[in-house]
Amino acid sequence: MGKLQEDIVSTANNFVSNMREAGFPDFDFSIESLEEVDGFLGSFEGENLDEEALFNVSSMVGCYIFETARQNYGGEYYWLEDEQQPILIAGEPDFSVSIRVWQKVKGRVLNGIEDNIPFYIAGYKEQIEKGKQTKGHCATIV
Repeated sequence: MGKLQEDIVSTANNFVSNMREAGFPDFDFSIESLEEVDGFLGSFEGENLDEEALFNVSSMVGCYIFETARQNYGGEYYWLEDEQQPILIAGEPDFSVSIRVWQKVKGRVLNGIEDNIPFYIAGYKEQIEKGKQTKGHCATIV
């Protein structure tokens, strides 16, 4: 396991521990738990989070979503230096499907339900399935 993956897994596990301590026991890296994540992110709507708070929410919750997607559908993490965020890519070398979860979490907090997390991850799964059928398929879920 590479350092980036170790960091993402560690952050995701810390998020789970923090949420359990706060009385949210349903964060178990299942696809169903993403409904809880989406609801949790919805609680920030209307809050005027400063950039640091928004980054902290995006990265911590984002790591949990990344790990949920990776554990259920596969993929490998890479760091995007220009964007200062990780990306998860599945299917290489036969096909390539990628997601930028931190960006999506930030969108969910700022834009509301239009950036629905379960829908986003369902798109990742759908494109992976398409990639398994079509060699060379390439998609970035935004």
